Amino acid sequence: MSPLITPEELAAIGDASILDVRWRLGGPPGIEAYHEAHIPGAVFCDLDADLAAPAGPAGRHPLPTPEAFQEAMRRLGVSEGRPVVVYDDADSTAAARAWWTLRYFGHGDVRVLDGGLRAWTRAGLPLTKDEAPVPPGDFTARPGGMPVLDADQAAALASDGVLLDARAAERYRGEVEPIDPVAGHVPGAISAPTFENVEPGGRFHNREFLRERFNSLGAVEGVPVGAYCGSGVTAAHEVLALEIAGLPAALYVGSWSNWVADPSRPVATG
Repeated sequence: MSPLITPEELAAIGDASILDVRWRLGGPPGIEAYHEAHIPGAVFCDLDADLAAPAGPAGRHPLPTPEAFQEAMRRLGVSEGRPVVVYDDADSTAAARAWWTLRYFGHGDVRVLDGGLRAWTRAGLPLTKDEAPVPPGDFTARPGGMPVLDADQAAALASDGVLLDARAAERYRGEVEPIDPVAGHVPGAISAPTFENVEPGGRFHNREFLRERFNSLGAVEGVPVGAYCGSGVTAAHEVLALEIAGLPAALYVGSWSNWVADPSRPVATG
């Protein structure tokens, strides 16, 4: 099953949990946009509160505990045997974090609305301000459904496999660093900016395009692949793009914000 769903396919689904995961680093809060208009039946999923633990040495968006994630998903109406569709504004960066986290904690039927809310409205489909009460779900969090990396494993993968850096190229090179205290990248990592995974309208490139892109970076069948970014959000988008391409990959959830929390870890630039 494809991890993506089109607006038309979503409109035809009879029953699904729909999560609105609109989020922007530094704001404004996505809940404000959700109150203005959202896909009928969608509930707001807060990336910072529902899809991550509090920031700290583990990173700016570390994994939530199974207990916290299970409670959040049940509150949002997510159940075991019911499909889940996640979306954001357009390019699926935030939605991919929801897709990955649900998959990691064991939900087997999660898809991302390709092109997000922008594609939905371009298809002429309706929006609403209505916020109906959500019956609690029965989802049970079972960690381990997707491969993860810690800092040591990421460093090893950069030498023995392919470690992709999903941030903008100038952050990879260490020319700018607007968020974290140290600029640069994990030594041996390969620059693979996430924005190159999508078309100008925000939809993912097709499987063949993505496979050729990642193959050119050394991510081929039989070679272990991982991805990181600043805090494990856009890297989830990279893992999603790799999945579309048929190339499984691990996520370094702590990413650069975890890497630079330890000053003894090496930093490369250029």
